[in-house]
Amino acid sequence: MYENKEMRAVFGEMLEAMMAKDERIVVIDADLARANGTFNLRDKYPDRAFDVGIAEANMTSIAAGMASYGFVPFITSFTPFASRRICDQVAISITYAKRNVKIVGTDPGISAELNGGTHMSMEDIGVLRSIPNIVIFEPVDAMQLAKALPQIVDYDGVVYIRMFRKVVPAIFGDDYKFDLFKADTVREGKDVTLFASGIMVAESIKAADLLKAEGIEAEIINIHTIKPIDREAVVNSAKKTGAVVTCENHNVVGGLKSAVAEVLIEECPVPMKAIGVQDHFGEVAKIDYLKKKYHMTAEDIVAAAKEAISKKK
Repeated sequence: MYENKEMRAVFGEMLEAMMAKDERIVVIDADLARANGTFNLRDKYPDRAFDVGIAEANMTSIAAGMASYGFVPFITSFTPFASRRICDQVAISITYAKRNVKIVGTDPGISAELNGGTHMSMEDIGVLRSIPNIVIFEPVDAMQLAKALPQIVDYDGVVYIRMFRKVVPAIFGDDYKFDLFKADTVREGKDVTLFASGIMVAESIKAADLLKAEGIEAEIINIHTIKPIDREAVVNSAKKTGAVVTCENHNVVGGLKSAVAEVLIEECPVPMKAIGVQDHFGEVAKIDYLKKKYHMTAEDIVAAAKEAISKKK
C-alpha cells in the first residue's frame, strides 16, 4: 500500500486524515513544512497548521501552551533542531509540565546526507532518552508509521518520532499488527540476535541473508520504540541466541546499544557488539558512502555477529 511512497508524504496524509476526525490535533512547523510533508495542511486547516519560522524553541513553547488548553500539537523540524536545540523546552515546558505534545524529528543520523554535520544528529536519542516521561519511537517503514500515528495520538504523553523523510524499503505489509510498546520479530533465529531500529532493519535483513548462506541463523528484532524499550523481547531473544548485535543509525553512545545493554546487564548478560556511529560527528556525503565510512553495512553487521558468536561460553 505504501511501497515506493515517501515517509513524509505518508506522514502528511495521515495527519490530514486524523485532523479531519480530531479537532484537537494541530501542527506547528519551524520553516520546514515543505521539507517535512506538512505544507498542504495550511490550506486544509489554516486555523490548526502554523509556521513560526526558524524559531524552534518558540515552536516548542507554543505547543506546550496549546497542549495546556487540550490541543494535541505535533511539532516538526529536522532531527537536530527537534532534539538538542530545544532540549530545555522539551524538559521543562513539555515533559516536566506533563504536556501532551508530539515531537517529530526528520532525517535522523546519516540520512541527513548532503546537509552535512550541522544537520546530522547522531545524538538525538541520547539527548532525549535521559528526560523522564518521554516515549521515543523510530518507524522502520511507511506502513509502520501509518499504523503508529493513531496510537501516538491516543497516547496521553510526550512522544518523539524519529522519522526518515524519503522512501525506505518496505518491511511490513498490510496485515501488520502494530503495538507502540512491543518490539517486532522480523525473523526468527537461534545463533545471534540483531536488535535493529529505523533504516538499519533493512540492513540487518541483508546481513541475516549473508549469515544464512554460511549456516548461521540470525534473529532480527525491530526495536521501534527505544524508550520505554520492550525488556521482555530483549531478554527472551538474548536468552534464546546467547549473542547480540545492536544496529542503529545513531551514536552507539546513548541510543539503542545503550538501551539494550542496560537491560542485558541487569537480566541476561551475553556477548554483545554494536553497529552504529562510533562517537563521531557527521559530514557531507550520500547515505551509501556514510554507511561504509561508519561501518554500518550488512557486511559490518555480519562481522560483528560472528565476533559476538565467537565469545559465547
